[in-house]
Amino acid sequence: MKRFFEEMNPLVRGLGIIALIAGVVVVLSLEEVLDTVGGLLRIAFFLAIAFFLFLVWREKRGDLEVWSDRSRKVFYGAILLAVVDLGVFFGLGASGPDALAFFLVLAACGYAGYRTWRNEHTYS
Repeated sequence: MKRFFEEMNPLVRGLGIIALIAGVVVVLSLEEVLDTVGGLLRIAFFLAIAFFLFLVWREKRGDLEVWSDRSRKVFYGAILLAVVDLGVFFGLGASGPDALAFFLVLAACGYAGYRTWRNEHTYS
């Protein structure tokens, strides 16, 4: 039996495991538990993103302090808006026009942060 699973196609084996887990959830009526775990994972993912941004800021804050006030405010504002945008997306969810707005705001924040960083790193 062990050899059967070792020689099985990894895709088929993975789909079988997912089907087994889905079957257990349906048979034992664990949909509420699955919703709770999903909510906790979304919160944990949001906190992980915020913590990563904090670590990047802490590492680079010496470089940011020599920037002009306007550039620093635009850069911090773009990051803050991106974090709020992600928080709203993970907290409330989005579909249709809301999802489009989420991605447009996130792209605008990324563009503002990148352009500000490029303007402050000109070596001429």
